[in-house]
Amino acid sequence: MLIGVGGSGKQSLTKLASFMYEIKFSQIEIKKDYKEKDFHEFIKEIMFMTGINGEKVALTMTDSHIIKESFLEDINNILNTGEVPNLMQQEDKDRIENEVREKLKLEGTPDLITQEFVKRVRENFHIVLCMSPIGDDLRVRCRQFPSLVNCCTLDWFDKWPPEALLFVSRTFLKEVDLPSDDIRESLAKMCMLIHTTVEDKSEKFYAELRRRVYTTPKSYLDLISLYINTLEAKRKEYNANRDRLSQGLNKLKVTNV
Repeated sequence: MLIGVGGSGKQSLTKLASFMYEIKFSQIEIKKDYKEKDFHEFIKEIMFMTGINGEKVALTMTDSHIIKESFLEDINNILNTGEVPNLMQQEDKDRIENEVREKLKLEGTPDLITQEFVKRVRENFHIVLCMSPIGDDLRVRCRQFPSLVNCCTLDWFDKWPPEALLFVSRTFLKEVDLPSDDIRESLAKMCMLIHTTVEDKSEKFYAELRRRVYTTPKSYLDLISLYINTLEAKRKEYNANRDRLSQGLNKLKVTNV
C-alpha cells in the first residue's frame, strides 16, 4: 500500500518497479456502468494468468478505481487467502484442474490441484494500492478490511527535500537554451525556492484558517514545464515581432528608393 497525496508519484514508481522486476503492470479501465461482475471477470482473468500460466502481474488500484467498497472486500480476501469466495464457477474449476495438471504435470485430487493453483496465485499476483491519506476514507477502509494493513507493506510518500527538488530542476533545465550556466543554476534554485515557499505558506495557511492546500511533486514538475513552455512561446513571439519589424523596415527602405 502506497500512501501519499495525489501527484506524489505512487503509480509512476509502481510502473518503474514492475518494469525492473519484469512484472506485467495491470490496471482497471473504469467505463460507464462498470459493475461488480466486470470486476470479478477482471480478477478471474488475472488469477488464471498467475495461477495457471505462472505470469507475474502487478494489479495497481487507486482511490478512483474503488467505485464500490465490494472491490476492496475482494482485494481483502485475495490478500488474506489468495482467493475470492464463490468467484469460480464449475467450468472455471474444471479449467483450473485440467490446465494446472497439464502444465505442471501434477497428479492428485482436485483439492490438491486447487491448493497448488492458490499457491501460485499468492506467489505471482501482486497487489499495489495507491491511497490518499486525505479525509477519512483510508482510515475507515483499514478498519473495515484488516488485511489491507496486516497483509501489506505500508509505504508513506513524504514531500521531496530541497536537494531532490534542486536536482530535478537542474536536470530539466539542462537541455534548455540559456545565455549562461550561471543563469541556468539561478533558475534551478528559483524553482526550488518557489516550491518550498509555497509549502511553508500552506502550513501557515492551515494554521490560521484550518484549510489545506497541497503542493506535490507533480505540481513542481508542472511549474518547471510551465516555465520552459512559456519561455519557448515568448521566444517565438519575440522572433516573430523582430522579423515583422525587419521586413517592415525593408519595405519602407525599398519604397523610399
